[in-house]
Amino acid sequence: MLKLPGLIDPHVHFRDPGQTHKEDWDSGTASALAGGVTMVLAMPNTKPPIFDQATLDLALEAARRKARCDYAQYLGAGPENAAEAARLAPRAAALKMYLDSTFGQLRLDDMTLWLEHFRQWPGKTPIVTHSESRSMAAALWMAHMFDKPIHIAHISLREEVLLIRAAKEHGVKVTCEVCPHHLFLMQPAPSSAPSFGDHGAGPGGGRTEVRPRLATQADVDALWANLDVIDCFATDHAPHTLAEKDGENPPPGFPGVETLLPLLLTAVHDGRISLDQLIEKTITNPRRIFNLPEQPQTWVEVDEKAEYEIKASELHSRCGWTPFEGWKVTGKVTKVVLRGREAFKEGQILVEPGFGRNVRD
Repeated sequence: MLKLPGLIDPHVHFRDPGQTHKEDWDSGTASALAGGVTMVLAMPNTKPPIFDQATLDLALEAARRKARCDYAQYLGAGPENAAEAARLAPRAAALKMYLDSTFGQLRLDDMTLWLEHFRQWPGKTPIVTHSESRSMAAALWMAHMFDKPIHIAHISLREEVLLIRAAKEHGVKVTCEVCPHHLFLMQPAPSSAPSFGDHGAGPGGGRTEVRPRLATQADVDALWANLDVIDCFATDHAPHTLAEKDGENPPPGFPGVETLLPLLLTAVHDGRISLDQLIEKTITNPRRIFNLPEQPQTWVEVDEKAEYEIKASELHSRCGWTPFEGWKVTGKVTKVVLRGREAFKEGQILVEPGFGRNVRD
């Protein structure tokens, strides 16, 4: 039996408030615990988005009542909230800037809108950006200009990881994360039956929709070849129901918080990463980058030899599906202890909603 510290997922969407039919703090944190994740950082693009004191209070109250694992909540950068976001920074996981696409109060269409956030954000935690390719390059330049730490979410392309390598070599305070779906899945094949990587046919159509999009084999290979540049594994857990994913206008996003550790343990078993790398990128680095506290008396027990298939019917997310359906993995979470209490054991969640703690209190 392998014993690990509790994992940290610095990038989840729990849809609470506003879209709790997909997920909420209860079901999302139950899924996290079942996957060996004992701390999550939740994104702000909810309905309403989390961008001021009133909406932050709304999200944190929902988490206080429902969360089963420990957590923090991001603030969203909007066109007019730089001063208030900076004031609320001690209560937030970090600041999230959507530089490519989002909606409503978090839309930043003009680069001059970025300036005030980079100027005013206090810098004890990073500015986290959804930025791809050229917008990522612009964000790196702005972070360097203001000498602020920046964390690039869900990189997916060869050009991105190589640019981040160069930025680090030139002293930019940049860190980054990669998601399992960008490491293990690729663009659907140009056929009527899209495939997910080399693991056979997977669900097609809207079930392949994710942002950033799945990339090419060359991009996936470049991510694996440059793992030393990548600081964190993060899931971008973004659940939608099957009815939504199979509809005429499917929203982008995959669930992933519960399958993170089994996929990474399988990569360890296959010799693609080391156990030390897994711990560094799921625990040590997220804690350092986001200035997160230790979790005393917290650990995860794993049967590292257990072989099984991932099945959505056995997962705890409300959305009811996974892009990794049927994947054979090696390494199964058998028990999770959070702050001295058994939180998960042999498929059962053992802590009540509200057991989770806000790590920014």
